[in-house]
Amino acid sequence: MRLLLVRHGETPSNVDHLLDTAVPGPGLTPLGEAQAAALPEALAGEHIDALYVSTLLRTRLTAAPLAAARGLEAVVRDGIREVSAGDLEMLPGESAEGREYMHTIFAWAAGDTTRRIPGGENGEAALARYDAVVAEAAAGGAGTVVMISHGAAIRLWTAARAHNVDVAFAAARPLRNTGVVALEGTPADGWKMISWEGAAVEPAGHPGPTGAPIDTAR
Repeated sequence: MRLLLVRHGETPSNVDHLLDTAVPGPGLTPLGEAQAAALPEALAGEHIDALYVSTLLRTRLTAAPLAAARGLEAVVRDGIREVSAGDLEMLPGESAEGREYMHTIFAWAAGDTTRRIPGGENGEAALARYDAVVAEAAAGGAGTVVMISHGAAIRLWTAARAHNVDVAFAAARPLRNTGVVALEGTPADGWKMISWEGAAVEPAGHPGPTGAPIDTAR
């Protein structure tokens, strides 16, 4: 299966660099709407069999132009929502607490999945719910699946599950709004990353707190 993980379009919380992970979350900025509108053209070369979105509003709004252009019905799944910020919700991503959020997520990707974000989930739960949605899509027999998801969740899952991506790679590469990570594989055989933002949509906004580089030396 070819799996295209797409970060949602820009939101007001991205502009303000806030950890905004609760459901339903904000809508898109005008730039985010333009990014969503550009997505069908950016993915014009892909034969898309299925489209998934998370339970957060911004993913459904991002997917709407693509769904309309391809005649697809977006499948809503909670498993691919953003990693919960818990007690850190709505704190600045550039604060000490915000940096700890991303450090914890990349610790999960490195294997320390029992660590927990204060008031939030641990790595075992976050990866398991994402795995379940990917497995569901693969079991459906689709050749190419697009999942409109979230910056931290995509970077976590890719670093943890793609055999050719390590934590340092994912941590050092911001994922822009509507940036695309392409992978191929199966849940049984594993996953290989094919490209990271090779089909990034322009114009792109600021990365936001879950789309920023992180120092993994801690």
